[in-house]
Amino acid sequence: MNTPVFGTAFSLFILMDPIGNIPIYLTILKKIPLKRRLWIITREMLIALAIIVLFCLFGRSFLNFLEISNECIYLAGGIILFIMGLKMIFPENGSLASSFSVDGEPLIFPLAIPLVAGPAVLAAVMIYGSQLDSFFPLVTAVLFAWIPSVAILLSATYLQKWLGEKGILAIERLMGLILILIAINMFLQGISLFQIGRKILS
Repeated sequence: MNTPVFGTAFSLFILMDPIGNIPIYLTILKKIPLKRRLWIITREMLIALAIIVLFCLFGRSFLNFLEISNECIYLAGGIILFIMGLKMIFPENGSLASSFSVDGEPLIFPLAIPLVAGPAVLAAVMIYGSQLDSFFPLVTAVLFAWIPSVAILLSATYLQKWLGEKGILAIERLMGLILILIAINMFLQGISLFQIGRKILS
């Protein structure tokens, strides 16, 4: 397996943010018995996976239809990942779970969308789709990001007890910092492609 696949998978894993989603998932599912809760998490993660794969299938075609150049894709991707990294390091005030009021058992919203298959993940999938050689490496990267995300969320109750709120927050901020580094690298690649394009045209 080549390095771009692992790099893409790691970026998508950070964007899915399973560790940061632990408190939100537990708050939304707190009134549901543990066995049923595990089934709901599995179902919602499968729905999220289906939506992400759908964007893997049609994302590149959509960007080609819009005639968006590779340098634009790199620059836009760098900006999006940078903003998401900043939000992970400097989270907004207030509980995010409180903004998702769900009566009864949640379905698709908000556990699948937008907490896992959110705008940043879907945009990143389209961006990475233009960088990888074919559809299969991209789907492989998605699976490499999705499988540990499922494992973490299924273990949410135990991880929250073990890590504590401060531990979860510290890990999320570390992941945000890594995401910012990835974003800056992607942005610089976009600038490099733009400069090469201008030299060729001149």
